[in-house]
Amino acid sequence: MRYRVLGGTGIEVSTYCLGAMMFGAVGNPDHDDSVRIIHAALDQGVNFVDTADMYSAGESEEIVGKALRDPRRRQDTVLATKVHFPMGEGRNRSGNSRYWITRAVEESLKRLGTDWIDLYQVHRPDHRTDVEETLAVLGDLQTQGKIRAFGCSTFPAEEIAEAHHVAERRGLRRFRTEQPPYSILARGVERSVLPTAQRYGMGVLTWSPLAAGFLTGKYRKGRPIDLTSGRAALAPHRFDPALPENAAKLDVVERLVALAEEVGCSLAELAMAFAAAHPAVTSVIIGPRTREQLDGLLKGASLVLDDEVLDRIDAIVPPGTDLYHPDAWSPVVLTDASLRRRPTPERAAAD
Repeated sequence: MRYRVLGGTGIEVSTYCLGAMMFGAVGNPDHDDSVRIIHAALDQGVNFVDTADMYSAGESEEIVGKALRDPRRRQDTVLATKVHFPMGEGRNRSGNSRYWITRAVEESLKRLGTDWIDLYQVHRPDHRTDVEETLAVLGDLQTQGKIRAFGCSTFPAEEIAEAHHVAERRGLRRFRTEQPPYSILARGVERSVLPTAQRYGMGVLTWSPLAAGFLTGKYRKGRPIDLTSGRAALAPHRFDPALPENAAKLDVVERLVALAEEVGCSLAELAMAFAAAHPAVTSVIIGPRTREQLDGLLKGASLVLDDEVLDRIDAIVPPGTDLYHPDAWSPVVLTDASLRRRPTPERAAAD
């Protein structure tokens, strides 16, 4: 396992980060088995674990807390979690406000069974809350010792830049990390998000390096795809081979499989090594559900792709190209039609 410094924090983290999204009701509901998988990752050199309050409605954090109950494991593990998405019924239980973050961090600390969080991340932007408000409360939590560092996740480049400008103008602490989706099939963040993160000296931990399973070799052209189980059951439109977007992904997969065979590695190992090769990337998040999946991914942790292989990947999927939209989230300016309409007397009256 290799290690890199997380942005300007001085914290050393493994190049593979264990993502805990699949631990709990959404993936592996067996707490004891999930704990064993976490321990196996730590024993193989992973020292970075990423979860979120909303993963299985808090269950993932509880499982991670059980795995890190031993003080020695907790001290040696860089623990990351996130805040933003709704947690339970009622108002003011989501978003990036001081009101909610102050409460959410306490709930996460309790579920995780720890006194501090090493990296606390804002899971998505919040158009209702001034970023100054968010940065201020995160800085206060850092001063209180409840978090060591803080960052953002799946922020567009312009909002990352705005947050840094606000921090500079207001004398606030700034986001130290960004967590974007990044894979061979989803390279859009290479256009502006990754260069922006580099410009501000941010650490980058990337998610979905296996493109929701397409880069594992499980889904192949000309072979039947079960749309009733696993990830395919949750979002059939992302896997249905009859759709042109998915057919294009399957065509690319065949070319990548052939390249991986030439390199002498699995498709998944090639995909992970690709994500780790970008100079902006600090750590790549893996999200195993089983021990077998974990061992298969960690097998290629030492693989480094040379320029010839990276050039050949560029020829298959050009830099900055998204073969699919890696995240269902869309900015509110796209989802709220009223923000794209000039005000009229009728709309004013309706408001």
